[in-house]
Amino acid sequence: MTSTCSRLRAGRRGRRFAATAVLATACAATLLAPSLPATATTATANATAAADSPGIRPAVAASAVHQRPAARGSVVSVTEVADLTAREVAARLQKAGIDAARVRYGVRAHRVVYRTLDARGAPTTASALVAVPDNGRRRLRPVTWLHGTTVYRGDVASVNDNSTDRAAALLFAATGKAVSAPDYLGLGEGPGTHPYGDPRATVGAALDALRATRAVVRADGRTVSRRVQISGFSQGGPATMMVGRALQERADPYFRLGALAPIAGPFDLSTFEAAAANDDIVRSALYLAYFTVAWDRLYDLYDAPSAAFRAPYDKTVEALFDGDHTSSEIAAALPPASKDLFTEAFLEKIRHPEGELRRRLNALDTTCDWRPDVPVHLYHATGDKDVAYTNARHCQAQLTSHGATHHLTDLGNADHNTSVRTALPQVARRFA
Repeated sequence: MTSTCSRLRAGRRGRRFAATAVLATACAATLLAPSLPATATTATANATAAADSPGIRPAVAASAVHQRPAARGSVVSVTEVADLTAREVAARLQKAGIDAARVRYGVRAHRVVYRTLDARGAPTTASALVAVPDNGRRRLRPVTWLHGTTVYRGDVASVNDNSTDRAAALLFAATGKAVSAPDYLGLGEGPGTHPYGDPRATVGAALDALRATRAVVRADGRTVSRRVQISGFSQGGPATMMVGRALQERADPYFRLGALAPIAGPFDLSTFEAAAANDDIVRSALYLAYFTVAWDRLYDLYDAPSAAFRAPYDKTVEALFDGDHTSSEIAAALPPASKDLFTEAFLEKIRHPEGELRRRLNALDTTCDWRPDVPVHLYHATGDKDVAYTNARHCQAQLTSHGATHHLTDLGNADHNTSVRTALPQVARRFA
């Protein structure tokens, strides 16, 4: 196996990746950390998964106990999706409305499919965009970029060349960083549906994407350093804090927390969903419908669709959130107001959550309720009508209660999507 990896590396042209599925399958076992011994059982693999996600104890299927597992984060395939000069990167960012002043290098980017666990702890695969600078440096500092709410699997960074998330990855890589941008589960080339807002799935996919990124970069004869700088937008804001906490608590034997810069995150999810139930935010029905369908799949939120959705939408709404419908298709098929889509009884349940729903929401209301070892740089716009500025204040208050160092940058009268384009160059400067 080692000789095969050596031959593949020797076949590179200059600094170009030996980025093929052959390399991925031949070299993953020798390049990945952590890895499992050849005699490991599925129970051992799940024990490793539990260590990667503190407090999580995935079930072990009895029929699979004696099967040989694959290491989490091991690479399944690598496909080049971009090879850009610095000038081309700058043009791409300018087209997306992002300041390109910090661009220094050309960038090569690949869609990487890797092994991970699903929301129930079963083996699955996910995809991510891995982007690196074309600067000849052997050791690169890693950045994880965590995207916002995405309903269509084709809109993520590894697939959509025109997405803001692809642009974000290009920006960080063009400053000299190795970028890991996970698509999350059920998006990109990942099977199934996206477990929207599930903490374990979010953290697991991001950590395993980092491991896959390390393996791909090592296959190119380069290394990534230990300290990970993390940023994310909207849904990716709380995800930034969760992944950061996992790294600080040593969820991975190699990577450590380096920096935190969440953008426009819904850190008070209970209040956010209640606002959607009251039609107090933009696209309230779409946000709440995505949340409702995803959480029913995860946590059995209702007994039948008719308990949550009014007719005739109760017959169609679940199928719309299969990852294969675009946001515009979903918006056209549903009423814009939550009051017209949901039953009043269900809206009351969202406004005043109890029991299991309350407990699940609390996990996402408290993603800032800890003391990071690094400063937290929050970015939010007072003009945001999707995710209110009070969410940033909520995060600030929790960080303050733990004596954490933090700073909040007001991005002004920008809307939700404009805020990320405004914040990204500032984050890139902060991560320099």
